[in-house]
Amino acid sequence: MDFYTIVKYLFLGIFQGFTEPIPISSSGHLVLAQHFLGIEEPGLTFEILVNTASLFAVLLVYREDIWRLIVNGLGYFKEKTPENKRDFHFIVYLIIGTIPAGVIGIVFGDVIEEHLSSVVTIGITLIITGTALWLIRNLRGSKNDGDLNVKDALIIGLAQAVALIPGISRSGATIVAAMARGMKAETALRYSFLLYIPVSFGVMLLGIKDLIEVPPAASMTVPYVLAFLGSLIASYFSLKWFMNIMVRGNLKYFAFYCLIVGLLVVIFI
Repeated sequence: MDFYTIVKYLFLGIFQGFTEPIPISSSGHLVLAQHFLGIEEPGLTFEILVNTASLFAVLLVYREDIWRLIVNGLGYFKEKTPENKRDFHFIVYLIIGTIPAGVIGIVFGDVIEEHLSSVVTIGITLIITGTALWLIRNLRGSKNDGDLNVKDALIIGLAQAVALIPGISRSGATIVAAMARGMKAETALRYSFLLYIPVSFGVMLLGIKDLIEVPPAASMTVPYVLAFLGSLIASYFSLKWFMNIMVRGNLKYFAFYCLIVGLLVVIFI
């Protein structure tokens, strides 16, 4: 295994990990990186690997919230306290919010990958992402975890489904939808990333069959391990950084970035 291959996979792992949590579209940026740097498409195995690393990072960051939801959600069947009821309903809304992306991904996933993954398309969708972030940049909602409803879950779930298109940021789309529905920034962020868990976990499970049928070559062990670790660490610190930005309400900077990159891609490609 040559040094260049190791560096390439490590770079892509870190790059994917850093861009996954923030609202600039990790999938879109991976396509752009491969196009402009002349990096060959690493394949489905690699995508599953680095997305799983990002999933582990989200689980680590939100471990206390996840544990509380599990304990109180199960506790609701024994004792219907306000806390148990709130967290049980939150779990239900997470399930509802997962359905649109799951259905659309299964039905139209191949079509999206085949027809909506060009560099020009990503430039256009980055402009859409930037515009959406700009429109909600000053919103300050009032809804907490216990104030969500089925309509909120469906709308945010549909936004996550739209983000199956490369260049539409998953975190950006769900946060935009959540804040447009009147959620506080902290609630929007928490719901967005807890909603990421079942979708990412589902992708991981669906990919296991492919990994078993076509396992990676033994020579790729070191690049894959480094890419996984790079993505895990980058995702963790990127998410922690983004959480601080959300508290300060500085989404406009991501809007500027997406608009500028999207326009440059559309103009010069």
